[in-house]
Amino acid sequence: MTPEETARQRIDAMLTASGWIIQNYKALNLSAGRGIAVREVPLKTGPCDYLLLVHRKPVGIVEAKKKGTTLSTVADQSGRYAAGLPDFLATGLTGPLPFLYESTGVETFFRDERDPEPRSRRVFSFHRPETLAAWIAEPDTLRSRLAKMAFAHPLATTGMRACQIEAITNLEQSFAGDQPRSLIQLSTGAGKTYTACAFTYRLIKHSGAKRVLFLVDRANLGRQAKGEFDQFVTPDTGRKFTELYNVQHLTSNQLD
Repeated sequence: MTPEETARQRIDAMLTASGWIIQNYKALNLSAGRGIAVREVPLKTGPCDYLLLVHRKPVGIVEAKKKGTTLSTVADQSGRYAAGLPDFLATGLTGPLPFLYESTGVETFFRDERDPEPRSRRVFSFHRPETLAAWIAEPDTLRSRLAKMAFAHPLATTGMRACQIEAITNLEQSFAGDQPRSLIQLSTGAGKTYTACAFTYRLIKHSGAKRVLFLVDRANLGRQAKGEFDQFVTPDTGRKFTELYNVQHLTSNQLD
């Protein structure tokens, strides 16, 4: 088996595990299921390795490469395929296909072309068809909403310390500048967990974040953080955070 065949075998397994039905182009059956990954579809710019269809409509491309390929160097290739659909494959979308993957079966990159500044990031596997369907139905992407959050929803600062206001303001400015990673340093007793509660609430309510992980390095800190989230009162509704959203103290690698 060649390295390319090995990669495709792994990619097939990953797609199947994520809920995709894999078909060859010449045996295409659009009624087979919600999400179909079609091999070797002829496009205007050449055959793509996999075309992803959700509810019978194309939504994405998977570019398969052998193990060891630097995936960042093939992003342009999947982008060309995304813009080269044949006329008979109507998407109902504006512009090229949004969801682009490059994968060796060992390493997988993903990007959403609808983001303000699209760029690839590593993912553990392929997203499920229902996930892509939900994203398509949203008017804009998570990163688009993050970029607009601070301007569209000013921070309610009543009762907050200056350092907490500065931390959240700068964090949201980082999001607006397409910088998804930030380091916040607050001194002991400055209210770090309260600050985390405040911006977690804003992330969920105003940007549509589905889950936020608060990670600690000691069990007692996890219990303290859970207690702080339980008592956090949202500034705009006056209701407790836990009345609006679920907070789960994880003690294993399983989600309820």
